[in-house]
Formats: sequence, C-alpha cells, structure tokens
Amino acid sequence: MNWYDVLRYAVFAVLVASTAVAVGSWAIQTRRLNPFSRLGQLIRRTTDPLLAPFETWLLKRGRNPQHAPWWLLGVTVVGGILVLTGAQWVALTVLRSAGAVAAGPRGIARLVVYYATQLIIVALIVRVIGSWFGVGRYRGWMRPFYWLTDWIVEPLRRVVPRVGMFDITPIIAWLALIVLQAIILSLI
Repeated sequence: MNWYDVLRYAVFAVLVASTAVAVGSWAIQTRRLNPFSRLGQLIRRTTDPLLAPFETWLLKRGRNPQHAPWWLLGVTVVGGILVLTGAQWVALTVLRSAGAVAAGPRGIARLVVYYATQLIIVALIVRVIGSWFGVGRYRGWMRPFYWLTDWIVEPLRRVVPRVGMFDITPIIAWLALIVLQAIILSLI
C-alpha cells in the first residue's frame, strides 16, 4: 500500500464521518430521531461542535443555518477531491521533473514547453470562466490571465466568427495550443 492509497482511505474516512454527521443532524432536525433520547443527545453533543462554524458562516451570509450539515458534506467532498487531485499532481510533477533531469537538457526543455503550455491553457480556462461571471480584463486579478492569452485569442477573434451568441475563439485557441505544443515537442 503506497502513500496515495493511505491518503485515499483517509479522505474516504472523513467523507464517511461527515456523512454520518449530516445524516444524524438531519434525523434530529426532522424529528425522525428524538433529540432528547440518549442517542439524540449523543449525536447532538458530537455533531454540534463540528457544525457550529458552518452555522455561523451561514448566518453571517443570511442563509439558513439548518443547511450546515449539507454544507459540511459538500465541503468535505470538494475538499477531498482537491486534496487527492493536488497530491496526485505533486507526485506526477516530481516524477516528470526527475525524468526530465535524467534526460538532460533536452528533457528539461521539453518539460518547460509542456508546463508553459499547461499554464497558458489554465489561464485560458480562467479567462473563459471569468467571462461567464462578468469578470473582465480590467479586474486586477484577471489581468495576468488576459496577458497570458491575448497573444493567441485576439488574432483568432479577428478571423473566427461567432456562432450565434457563443464565442468559440477560446476553444480554437485551446486546440491551436495543443497542436503548437505537439509541433514544438516533436522538434526538440
């Protein structure tokens, strides 16, 4: 059993525990379980300290604090996915870097081209998602993403027509980046 399997089991255990907290709290809130029985008091004594920060957070935002158990479950699911994905990415990056160093200057150049392309693709994705929420190029934190992608998106925008109300230029830019990466990597 390697470290990633241990991490997966730990994330799964936290998910099972948060599911038990959410279901137990739901059973007490909906009176499916008597809150004054021994089991109900045990569940409340166990779950209330875990749910109190979520309830406070929800109250401050004008939301229903009774939804705290489900927020806990959602944060656990999303957090678990992020932890596992981040750990996998770090491990893969370490392996790729070690392989590139072992291959010499050519391997390092290929790795730099690969990560530069990936950085531009991530910037393109952030740019597109930001446009869905009305966050444009003039927001301070969005400027780097536009700076990284304008060199490929803007020339394509002059050539590629809109498809109805959709701007397909980012998709074509993404495909062009993939092709460009393949060409550069084949030349190195």
